[in-house]
Amino acid sequence: MHDLNFIRTEAERLKTAVRQRQNPELAATIDEALALDQRRRDLLKEVEALKAERNAASKAISRIKDAAEREAKIAEQKGVGDKIAALDEQVRGVDEALHGLLSILPNVPDARTPVGTTEDDNVVLRTVGAPRQFAFAPQAHWDLGPKLGIIDFERGVKLTGSRFYVLSGPGARLQRALIAWMLDLHIRQGYREVYTPFMVRSDILYGAGQLPKFRDNLYHDAEEDLWMVPTAEVPVTGLHKDEVMDLARGPRRYTAYTPCFRREKVAAGRDVRGIKRGHQFDKVEMYIFCQPPDSDAELERMREHAEATCAELGLTYRVKQLCTADIGFSARMTYDLEVWAPGCNEWLEVSSVSNCGDFQARRANVKHRREGGKPEFVHTLNGSGLGLPRTLIAVMENYQQADGSIVVPEALRPWMGGIDVIAPDAG
Repeated sequence: MHDLNFIRTEAERLKTAVRQRQNPELAATIDEALALDQRRRDLLKEVEALKAERNAASKAISRIKDAAEREAKIAEQKGVGDKIAALDEQVRGVDEALHGLLSILPNVPDARTPVGTTEDDNVVLRTVGAPRQFAFAPQAHWDLGPKLGIIDFERGVKLTGSRFYVLSGPGARLQRALIAWMLDLHIRQGYREVYTPFMVRSDILYGAGQLPKFRDNLYHDAEEDLWMVPTAEVPVTGLHKDEVMDLARGPRRYTAYTPCFRREKVAAGRDVRGIKRGHQFDKVEMYIFCQPPDSDAELERMREHAEATCAELGLTYRVKQLCTADIGFSARMTYDLEVWAPGCNEWLEVSSVSNCGDFQARRANVKHRREGGKPEFVHTLNGSGLGLPRTLIAVMENYQQADGSIVVPEALRPWMGGIDVIAPDAG
């Protein structure tokens, strides 16, 4: 969320930002917010004038000795009190409408974020490693998994519906190994693990920038008014909601695993084969609260940590900087990491690493206090480290052998109970 003073003084900059994000309709929302802000200030000025009049009258009444005259003046002031109450109610209505408009305005992209009109304008910064060359035609995971008996699409559909699946035997264990290994890696990198609820209140989603923007993509328990988390970023943002943090000793870094629940609305004709896109998936998250001057360095540090995760798995990956048309609602600058999947024959996004500045902190009211200063909003950063199942897909497809088996990457073997190779009869 933006500070009202920022919108008053930087309205044109904000309008440029929403146009660069390909949301030109929000320029009118900014004008509407400015009009409401002016209306609110006019109402408050009127209220203050009436309150001053009432206070002056009260002092005058206290000096009137004639009872009848005093009662007449008191009756006269009752009308002033009614006017104040009516104006206060109008102010509350304007506040609510203004808050609703401010809540749908996205963050302003960093000046270093490339300006673009579609995702095709994202910039590939570098590619690390070369795609593995196979002496055979590599299989896609949607063929490889069922043949090994480790992915069951039919039972997933039977249990829940389309784009759900069941991982079985070594497949389930490989997924669990990836999660455990990534958490342990991030702990070594300096993050503190937290295990958070998988359901949160509306205000927690609002603080993370998920509501109201993504309401239609979220799963909601209306009876309890709880929401399934779309990412661990949401509950971790809420950990310090309405707090003044102590960051004197440096940034607060967290890592967390959660399943993620999203109503994936895929465009007609888009490839949805296999387990690339689903309504439920697992992800390990990295998250940082820091002082504003530290956030640029923390963004690069987090990107390096995400890259290390890909590298230690032996995956070919590339780093992209997202353009203004593709960065997330709360982000001002984002790197994406994509790994090569030879069976799918495509690059799969496994991580987005973003600096949100004070945008989320303002919504969640998370502050810190510099020595001798007043509380100010922190900066927040988040990054996937990594997202599954696409990391699972990349491991399966890159480590497959001609006989249809899958070699377990060295880094994951301590969590695989002695399974070094997932063979065709292992399911």
